[in-house]
Parts: sequence; structure tokens; C-alpha cells
Amino acid sequence: MEVVIAAKEANLEGTLTLPKNAHGIVLFSHGSGSSRFSPRNNYVAKILNDAGFATLLLDLLTRQEDLDYEMRFDIELLTARLLEATAWLQQSSATKQMKIGYFGASTGAASALKAAAKLGKAVSAVVSRGGRPDLASPEELALVAAPTLLIVGGSDDIVVELNQEAFLNLACEKEMKIIPGASHLFEEAGKLEQVATAARDWFNRYLA
Repeated sequence: MEVVIAAKEANLEGTLTLPKNAHGIVLFSHGSGSSRFSPRNNYVAKILNDAGFATLLLDLLTRQEDLDYEMRFDIELLTARLLEATAWLQQSSATKQMKIGYFGASTGAASALKAAAKLGKAVSAVVSRGGRPDLASPEELALVAAPTLLIVGGSDDIVVELNQEAFLNLACEKEMKIIPGASHLFEEAGKLEQVATAARDWFNRYLA
């Protein structure tokens, strides 16, 4: 179903999917220039839905804001919006009893980790796909309490290094999965399926 979340300065549009007897909900934080219609994140969401997880794919920027290149990289703003969306889930009658997980892609992973650092145990698990966790400070990464999985493409050399550095700053239960032969967008045959399977297994372990 389509939902609208009233943030302080904007109405955020999202797609909420609620499988019957869902045992947790995953909130997606998209990368720069992406949206709730991202085919990659929708593919991952479908795998999670089939595994019994609810999902919320949300545009953290309005269409007008997304035209501003600098706003796409305003991690503080994206984090604030993600926190507002999380509060909405905590108050909605349909989702308030569910454990909450984050799935962050590219720059969206930074906002997911920064939000998780602020919320502590209110977030039960975090998965990053081709993320930029380095855009969160070492101090923030050290505050993340939620078990965190970093998934990176083996051919995405610079991002692999950035994730390895960020991984060292995480003090929570953590794992880093490098998918051989995968580029930043995991466009190669079978690679996105590996991402979705790893994410599903992680959320099954910590969110179900």
C-alpha cells in the first residue's frame, strides 16, 4: 500500500508491504539518485516479503528535493528523515509491535547506520548493500548496537576498502560479506540474488 509520512519539512512517499503474520519490518534507505521504485531494492524487498518480513520502501527526499544534487548527499537530513519514518513505524497500529531493521544502499547505508547509532536497541538489525558506511563518523559507528552486515561487490575496489575501514569501527555483532565478481550495483547474473539471500538470512537471525 502507498503511504505518506509527514516529516518536518516534507511529506515522504513510501510503499508499505505487510505479509500476513509478519515478524519484523525492514525500512529501506536508498542511495543517492534512487527511489522507492529502485528495481534492485524492490527485488530484495520481494525476497524479504516472501520470507515473512514487512517492508517499507521510502523516498527520503521529495521529487523536487531530489533534483538538488547536494541534497542527495545531505546525510544529516537523510538520517533525520529516516528517524522520523522509524518513529512513524513505532506509532502505527499496523507496525508498532514489530522489530525494526534497516537496509541501506550506497549513501543510504550511512544514514541507516547513523540512525541506528542514535536509536540503540530500538533497531534490531542493519544490512548495507554496496554502502558508504565511511560517511558516518567512527564515533557514530562505534555506537551502533544492532547486528550489522556489510555486503560489498568484490570488483568494487574502493568501496571494499571503505567498508573494511568502517568495519573496524563497528563494536556491535558484525559481518562483512564480499561477493566475488560483483560490481557496485550487483548487476552481474546472480549477484543481486546473493545479496537478497544474505540479507534475508541476516534478518531471519536477528529480526524474526
